[in-house]
Amino acid sequence: MASPNTMSQDEAFVTLATNDVYAKGALVLAESLKRHGTTKDLIVMTTPQISHSVRSALECVFDVVKLVNVLDSKDEAHLTLMKRPELGVTFTKLHCWTLTEYRKCVFMDADMLALQNVDELFEREELSASRDSGWPDIFNSGLFVFKPSLETFSKILGLAEDEGSFDGGDQGLLNSYFSDWSTDISRHLPFLYNLHITASYTYMPAFKKFGQETKVVHFLGAVKPWHYSYDKSASAVTQTDGPCNQGNHHFPQFLIEWWSIYEEKCQRYFSSEPELVSENSSACVISHDLHANDGLQVEEIATNLTKDALQERWEHKNRWESGNVDYRGDDKFENIQAVLDTYL
Repeated sequence: MASPNTMSQDEAFVTLATNDVYAKGALVLAESLKRHGTTKDLIVMTTPQISHSVRSALECVFDVVKLVNVLDSKDEAHLTLMKRPELGVTFTKLHCWTLTEYRKCVFMDADMLALQNVDELFEREELSASRDSGWPDIFNSGLFVFKPSLETFSKILGLAEDEGSFDGGDQGLLNSYFSDWSTDISRHLPFLYNLHITASYTYMPAFKKFGQETKVVHFLGAVKPWHYSYDKSASAVTQTDGPCNQGNHHFPQFLIEWWSIYEEKCQRYFSSEPELVSENSSACVISHDLHANDGLQVEEIATNLTKDALQERWEHKNRWESGNVDYRGDDKFENIQAVLDTYL
């Protein structure tokens, strides 16, 4: 087990690993926080599904590795609506309120990556979080500031038993419990503390203006960084596992940052497993290049698409973002509705 930080042992970053794969994500998250000089303790909550060897790796990186039991909403109807049936187990993160040896904590999902020091989050009060890009009047529960309390833990569980979660996962439940969040602006964290950087996030002008200030990247969706492989010499990532969804690809520069940390700091704990993904899975290649107009790194999705088709996609994207919407052609309501239906 890593030596606890001595500067602020009453404050800690907390994450959750419910299986060996997410544990690898947790390791990268911890190393990214260390890379940017955090002075806080690092805690990972694990479930019995974590193997002994992976637990040993976690103990080398985290200050505290805490075993917790699995909580599951078993709300199949709501989770099916979200097309994410695996999210029921995220209720397990509620155990973070039992860490009463700490005065204040920041929870971060294991599919996050810190790009800057974010220790200033501990100046915020419970429950501080960023807006969810899908419904801005609720917060995204991937990152939040909280105060451990057995009383709060008990009340949240009571709400889960009485009313359940409106989305079947922890986010719906926590938004119901902290229901005044939307009207208390002091608890709204900037979006850059929880940047949902997938291709489905389409406000590219804002990303071009503010993206370089990103503090934490959140790899939302079913496709995670560990579903890719990394070619360091070519500075490229290739999706080799998981669902191949053209609407759910991440910006390559952030995937490359994740993989560089994994290879430098974490892969040594898994010397017998050089890659996180299956070599025989179908591949969706994602390379990163420079946009001819603005010099920004952007993504090309090369999944059985010709060069001309890719060019047309980018031209259409640029037309849309510049306000030149073809409501009688490609952008007619029926086509927009079809895309929306894939997310609902």
